[in-house]
Amino acid sequence: MRSIEILIAASLLALASAFAQEISLKGRVLDPQGNALPNATLQLAQRDHVLATATSGPDGQFNLKTSVPGDFVLKAAAAGFRPVSRPITVHAGANPAIEISLTQLSSRLENITVIADARASDVLNPDPAERIFVSEDLLDANPGRPGAPVSIPGYPIETASSGIKAPQYFAPGVAGDHGEPIAQYIAVGSYLVPNNLSANAHGNGYSDPNIFIPEILESVQIDGGAFNVREGNHSLNLAATYGLRSALDPLLTVTGDYRDLDLVAGISPTPASWVALEASYGNGLLDRLEHRQQYKFNAQRIFHAGQHQLTLFGIGYYGQSYVPGLVPLFPLDAGDPNVTNYGDTIDPRQKDQTHTALIALNDVCQLSPSQQLQLSGFFRTYNLSLYSDFGQGLIRQSEFRTVAGTNANYVNRIAEYFSLLAGLDYEREAPRRDDLDHYGFFNPAEPGYYGPFTPVDANNVTITSATPYVAAEGALTHFFRYYLGWRRDEIDVNNQDLLVPQHSSQSWVGVNSPKATVSFLPRDRDAWYVPLVSLSFGQAFFTNDPRVGTGSAPETPVSTAHSYQIVASKTIHRTDLRLTLGHVTTSATPAKIDPDTGLQFNEGPGRLHFMTIAVRHSFNHGSLLATFSKADARDLLTGDPTPEAPRTIFDLLGTTQTLPLHLQARGEFEYVGLKPLGTGCLPDLTSECTGTPVKEFRGALVRPFVRGRLNVGINFLIATGYSGQTTENFYPSAIQEVVGVRIPSYTSVSLTYRFGRAVAP
Repeated sequence: MRSIEILIAASLLALASAFAQEISLKGRVLDPQGNALPNATLQLAQRDHVLATATSGPDGQFNLKTSVPGDFVLKAAAAGFRPVSRPITVHAGANPAIEISLTQLSSRLENITVIADARASDVLNPDPAERIFVSEDLLDANPGRPGAPVSIPGYPIETASSGIKAPQYFAPGVAGDHGEPIAQYIAVGSYLVPNNLSANAHGNGYSDPNIFIPEILESVQIDGGAFNVREGNHSLNLAATYGLRSALDPLLTVTGDYRDLDLVAGISPTPASWVALEASYGNGLLDRLEHRQQYKFNAQRIFHAGQHQLTLFGIGYYGQSYVPGLVPLFPLDAGDPNVTNYGDTIDPRQKDQTHTALIALNDVCQLSPSQQLQLSGFFRTYNLSLYSDFGQGLIRQSEFRTVAGTNANYVNRIAEYFSLLAGLDYEREAPRRDDLDHYGFFNPAEPGYYGPFTPVDANNVTITSATPYVAAEGALTHFFRYYLGWRRDEIDVNNQDLLVPQHSSQSWVGVNSPKATVSFLPRDRDAWYVPLVSLSFGQAFFTNDPRVGTGSAPETPVSTAHSYQIVASKTIHRTDLRLTLGHVTTSATPAKIDPDTGLQFNEGPGRLHFMTIAVRHSFNHGSLLATFSKADARDLLTGDPTPEAPRTIFDLLGTTQTLPLHLQARGEFEYVGLKPLGTGCLPDLTSECTGTPVKEFRGALVRPFVRGRLNVGINFLIATGYSGQTTENFYPSAIQEVVGVRIPSYTSVSLTYRFGRAVAP
């Protein structure tokens, strides 16, 4: 009898062991933007008992095993994110793969920078990009003021004329102006809504982040732009994607100093929706008072209907202010006796007025665990009226436009070795009364007099593109992954010249943009000394402004570029290291229009080499990130350096949450070396003009009260140098002067109260 009992027990044990081997729960952990999230902790729990644990790998994959089927709770947690729990049912035998998303950042004050791993790339995000996640407490690069909503380490953003005017964008060796070779997107669900405005009255590809309320942003993702088929027009040197929060704690924030006041309010009517409002008033910190007013509305709602997840996002924005503008940096030469600085401005009449509205909808349908269909669209209106003086008298650049676009994406993750992406994109931009007008010079005896009105150009422009694209991604072996993509942009450019009808034109051009990335992934046992390496190739383009202005020939419709990139990354203990080498060649663009003068000029062909080193170390209660870039950008015909393109960029960013007295802090030091600014300056008209280096140290010190509901903060900027450095000649002189906008240092105070939430300090 005893032997029979032993036999039965052994049989039951063997049966249980068989079940333990058979029941496996596999899945993937994703960050708020749908990218793989490594090093997340997974727990399978039942009635508060943890039955299994696992850690997600570099590709976000995990594997949990249990001995019995049943109903469980799957818990996921990762540093910097709020934990997520969801009920699941585990069946005997095979179980479908699970995707679990950590959609909200933790409430603690931190700025999380993820230097991406090539293992985390997929068919939607093939470029091993630098992903920067920003917390709700310490976000704004210029708290309470216009400009960039978040400081991106290694990529300077300058508010070149102060006031509400859109900033200028820079990368190593890239003078992005207001966005022509740098694409900017808004991630609405998984839809990339373009924020660039082609053929804008003030600059081709104009992209303005002033439309965002900083508190609603959750992340910024930076990639090379040329290596992803989903990124098209203007993604020549770089692409920046702003990610939105899926949830927003109700809050009220007041930020101000003795000259500026900013008020932000946010509510969440439902757990899947939020609404945020911002009102800003102020005079800035320069001598020329801005009399600034800005009003913003941002809102999002997420709907779930069966297999569908719909994301609806809307923006409303109105802003107006006086703009101090560019002034000479150095003492004037004898040829410019009539240039007067009226207190950080050469013309007090300079001003800007902008309003825009945008609505976007993204529908993601999960057809099966491996198949996904996305249908999306957006509509936008935009108006600009900008008065500037660049030394030739006051000008006005104005326009009103509508922009509409639709997109369809199909994704099928067939197997580890093959994932398929196929899509179709359509966009139509229609700027109307795209005008440049010239007025007179400023007369202090008649400060309100604008002078005689002279139209320089007036155009109705329509740019329409239809773009099919396809991509495949997967594992070649255990050591290599691949990405192959292709997009074909069919672009129709219609220019109706309202002043000189014979300059009207219509052109149809097709652009092929192949993309490819191959990544080497070392074996785990070699991981301590062998880096992950990715090699990428891509072609990219941007549409040019078709206006002729005062010239005689239409501009080339499209400028193209060939890009090559090598990324090597390594994680040693808690330190991430990343080396990026890039080579970009751009095509020649004859008869390019200067939107400030209406004159035409020839540009390119050009060549850019750059190197960026990034090192990040994580501590228990903070992090330290250092980036250093060197670049050389030149015209291939003349050998001259590309004007205004940074050669040296250094950035050091640190966060800590464990200072005495419960203080939390973040600080960033940014250095941009001397930029080449062209020729034509005294004392040698053939030598290179240079300005001054820019040094900025910005930071914030925050103290939470009332169990985390109330945050009191001090924000500061200590700066030397000038933003927007370029050269201008002042009528009637032909001598070039180095000009810019003085960067003032400041200190401001912020108070934030969050309703209905208490967090242990």
